[in-house]
Amino acid sequence: MNTFVHKLKLIVTEPALRNRILFVLAALVVFRALATIPIPGVDQTVLQQFFDNNQFLGLLNIFSGGGLSNLSIVMLGVGPFITASIIMQLLTVMSTKLKSLYTEEGEAGRARFTQYSRLLTLPLAILQGFGFLTLLQSQGVLTGLSTFDFIVNIVLIVAGSMLLMWIGELITEYGIGNGVSIIIFSGIVATLPSTVSQLIFSYDPSQLPLYLGFGLVALGIIYAVVFMTEAERPVPITYAKQSRGGATYGGSSSYLPLRLNQAGVIPIIFALSILLFPQMVLNILTAFPSLTWVGGANEAVQAFLANQIWYGATYFFLVFVFTYFYTAVTFDPDGIAKNLQRNGAYIPGIRPGSHTVEYLGALITRLTLVGATFLALVAVLPIGMQLATGVAALAIGGTAVLIVVSVVLDLIRRLDAQVSLREY
Repeated sequence: MNTFVHKLKLIVTEPALRNRILFVLAALVVFRALATIPIPGVDQTVLQQFFDNNQFLGLLNIFSGGGLSNLSIVMLGVGPFITASIIMQLLTVMSTKLKSLYTEEGEAGRARFTQYSRLLTLPLAILQGFGFLTLLQSQGVLTGLSTFDFIVNIVLIVAGSMLLMWIGELITEYGIGNGVSIIIFSGIVATLPSTVSQLIFSYDPSQLPLYLGFGLVALGIIYAVVFMTEAERPVPITYAKQSRGGATYGGSSSYLPLRLNQAGVIPIIFALSILLFPQMVLNILTAFPSLTWVGGANEAVQAFLANQIWYGATYFFLVFVFTYFYTAVTFDPDGIAKNLQRNGAYIPGIRPGSHTVEYLGALITRLTLVGATFLALVAVLPIGMQLATGVAALAIGGTAVLIVVSVVLDLIRRLDAQVSLREY
């Protein structure tokens, strides 16, 4: 307790650390203010009904930071930037130049890689904005818009998305934590008061066992997410002894921490983007009446999304596969083995070189099996609970809880590191 009070006092009294925290809070205030400004022509009653009948848009609203639910000028959120980052990650598999830029050229290479993601964000934001507004106009959510008004709305939401991307990068640079994750986190937390008030107003004593069951499940999910996020497999490493100038160096032991969930929440974002893509393309194509097949294809996609079992099974499969994919992109056993050998280190019982690469590859494959299964189960948990109870359980589980807990743990680690740095 004394240690916690001491660290809290240091956070409050240390000017540089306090300014970083205040900067994050100020940026979030700006974001939440922008999220309350709706675009012109919105019918709020039809919008509410449309969201109530579309669970998929509810999931997508998470990644917009809550700006989609009231069609604010930041309704696209950081979605286009996330999509651009996903595309760039996929391209590293096909392009050795991009992969070396991301993994081998240090901070300068990653800065150029991020710049390419920013440039790709603009056309993606325009396409997503056009698709969303076309869909909303066809559903009667947007009314009385001329062609000029429609174009103005596209410009507004694209500018809002680019502004939000910039705010997120400012948080990363001048605040604490990952700016994009914090923006999504704040959007989820902002919906909690309305969710709690709805539960209070709709409270029925006969449903008390159901509420208690949801509460226990929520606590279990939080515990499981914390455990899986923090779980790691330590790989022992020994440094060989070296003699230089009559002195002996090395001979010490350490370990290489391999996290059980290497990919974090990225595979869920990948899976949602893939599930969203067909609907987004069809929404854009509805603007061309000559394409008569679009209506039938759109109905087929809507029927698939409405079928909870097929949708959940596809969602589970995509999250599972993308967990392996993202881990393969970000974890390089060959590079780790070379770094160990270059520094005179080795894994006890494993020969350096190709044997170390094979050992690390097999180990990360087994670990990823556990992490991928966990992520996929967390992603489809709300769907399973809704099928079992008939009550939408998005507010207590799944992707939202995973993001919130992951961001909080990351912030705690970063704050602890900043405090430790200043203590020494």
